[in-house]
Amino acid sequence: MKLLISPADEEEAAEAIAGGADIIDVKNPKEGALGASFPWIIKRIKAITPPAMELSCTLGDASNHPGTTALAALGAATTGVDYIKTGLQGVRTKEDAVFAMRKISKAIRDYDSCIKVVVVGYADAHRADSVSPLAIPEIAAEAELDVAMIDTAVKDGSSIFDWLTTTQLSSFVETSHNYGLTAALAGALQKEHLHMVYALNADIVGMRGAACTDKDRVNGRLRKEPVREIADILRKLGAKHAKSNTIGHEPIVVNKNI
Repeated sequence: MKLLISPADEEEAAEAIAGGADIIDVKNPKEGALGASFPWIIKRIKAITPPAMELSCTLGDASNHPGTTALAALGAATTGVDYIKTGLQGVRTKEDAVFAMRKISKAIRDYDSCIKVVVVGYADAHRADSVSPLAIPEIAAEAELDVAMIDTAVKDGSSIFDWLTTTQLSSFVETSHNYGLTAALAGALQKEHLHMVYALNADIVGMRGAACTDKDRVNGRLRKEPVREIADILRKLGAKHAKSNTIGHEPIVVNKNI
């Protein structure tokens, strides 16, 4: 599982890199769950990000204005990121979501076909006037995207587990995989949620607040120590999972001298 950490500026990005994040996801938390940063900040963070480490950025929400978002997507594509994320706040139907994401994806891929396109649904969709998060894998598949993600729209401390059951989240991940998509989960996740996310077989877990001072995603500052602690937890979960998969599968050795 890859750890996606969302810094707001170069100083925070350096902390996330030092802490062992796998994906640096540039955003402006003051503008909401998927608040977009400025292109010059993304480019400065790109300059300090190791070549082997992936870089992501957010566009904000499509808000049923696909032309506006497609232009923003083209701008984001010029910054050198590996992923571009768009939310669907204000997009109420699957048809509108697919239309918007197709146009956004075209704007990105006409510039650079290697950039991965991420569509984000909200666990608290009714508070975001948005489509059901469980429709996101189908939307991503129909729009020919790369990653399906669930987050929370309203950052009031409630996590995705307060809005969706583990059965629903497991279905989201499984459906995403069946469509050949990468499955990502975020949304006010804390350290104590990591074993649950790992058990769901998600490919990417996204975090910010848990890695910030006072666990405050807006006014706190992201620090390397909690990032390292989160990364260590994920490594241990991965090692435990790998070990459990080998139990009972040891090769049988036949003693020919008997």
